[in-house]
Amino acid sequence: MPHAAAPLQGVGVLVTRPAHQADSLCELIRQQGGTAIRFPVLEIQPPADPQNLMQIIARLEEFDWAVFISANAVKRTLEHIAGKHDWPKSVRIAVIGKRSAEELKRFGLTADLFPQHKFNSEALLALPDMQEVGGQRMVIFRGNGGREMLADTLRKRGARVEYAEAYRRVCPKSDSAELLQRWRQGFVNIVLVNSAESLRNLVRMLGKAGDSLLTGTPLLVVSERMLALAEELGFQYAPVVADNATDKAVVDALLAWKQAQPHH
Repeated sequence: MPHAAAPLQGVGVLVTRPAHQADSLCELIRQQGGTAIRFPVLEIQPPADPQNLMQIIARLEEFDWAVFISANAVKRTLEHIAGKHDWPKSVRIAVIGKRSAEELKRFGLTADLFPQHKFNSEALLALPDMQEVGGQRMVIFRGNGGREMLADTLRKRGARVEYAEAYRRVCPKSDSAELLQRWRQGFVNIVLVNSAESLRNLVRMLGKAGDSLLTGTPLLVVSERMLALAEELGFQYAPVVADNATDKAVVDALLAWKQAQPHH
């Protein structure tokens, strides 16, 4: 153990990421002296109609662009492709976030296009390569549902766009009683949430009993799009916003938040 007190000593961090995506983040929190409390609010499951995904993968070389909406979209799609055939050289890859770009690298691929600053559909659409897309064929790999803005805008610009549902997000059926008990005892000091859907699921899973505990606890989010929802739900503190959804950015935001706390 280092002699200096670890920066997150005594901080309980509620990590709500899907179980299979929380390990490295929890480890980083632990290395900084914090306690990661896991409570997944999303479960990633196979798509409702796997046939659609398979058919699109089978004719992947027909597309000019493949756009991956999330790290889960990358992982679930490329797991189907890996070992069967190589990624077609003619199909360029666009991703929205840094975690998606990192996930691509695990499969030996590099994104041809991704926003450098803001990590959302708007930022991707603002890039020069996404302006003159008339006649181009694009496939968007995503989870169930989600915003239609990206496809709508690309279609308005003349692209031919198809969706491939690579996975489904579902709300887990977990009992929150034990978590709420620890929360009341003061073990949860900040809550990490990756998306609006995650936050809504957390509210639903905690129920009425957890409402005041949640809204009275600092919230750390990964995009400014979530600020309005936090306000609508009645959070007492302005959320801490990480630069992006990578583990490093989240931990950096945690450290900055802790640094800013008044010392007792």
